[in-house]
Amino acid sequence: MQSHHQSLAEETLNIKPRKMEKRSDLRSAIEELSTLPKVEAAPGNLDAAPIPTKPFPHVCNLILQVLDKIGPTIAVLRQDIHQNIQRLEVLCESNPTKYSNMIEILKNEDSEGNARDSTSCSRAILWLTRSIDFMVVLLQRLVKDPWQEMERAVEESYNVTLKQWHGWVSTAAFKVALKLVPDNETFFTLIKNDQNWDNLREDMQTLVSLLVPFLEHIHSTMGAYRVDRLKST
Repeated sequence: MQSHHQSLAEETLNIKPRKMEKRSDLRSAIEELSTLPKVEAAPGNLDAAPIPTKPFPHVCNLILQVLDKIGPTIAVLRQDIHQNIQRLEVLCESNPTKYSNMIEILKNEDSEGNARDSTSCSRAILWLTRSIDFMVVLLQRLVKDPWQEMERAVEESYNVTLKQWHGWVSTAAFKVALKLVPDNETFFTLIKNDQNWDNLREDMQTLVSLLVPFLEHIHSTMGAYRVDRLKST
């Protein structure tokens, strides 16, 4: 009966029921990044271009959901990514005003001498940034050649981003997980959310174009505080 009254009301008001559109993880990340101020860093002046803290963990979570589609391979990274997101969120929530800018986090831990500690937020920012580097390189490869062998694309992306910073245990685990990477068609089906290939490709390119300057600014800032060369413990 309720559905009958609902349909009658919609007909009376000339309202056509619409299917709720579910945004893809890629599109959600694009929308989040689009709200951030344009990065225009001034060389040597770290205070000229703040890096908003609050959106960063959210963007990382969205990107983690994209990486999850690769399957067990991401399990090598997932726990560390999740822990680093939580560490950053806890600090930000402890004093939202003080830690609204990630540069302040790096500056504070640098002055206290604990930026290189295994549980520091500086290290959390570093590893989250490196994980996004991995995804950016992977998306770039897939946009350029969508039907290259998925396992090869993942491996080469890992080799140029994360491998040099990983210890032998993580590297060995990653090699084992590579054998379980899905094929291209399965991966694209999981991330496209009913989009056609042209729209998916456009979203991938847009996300990369938004992430690259953002990541470059973070890397430059971490270099200024001498935490950019840290390796996994």
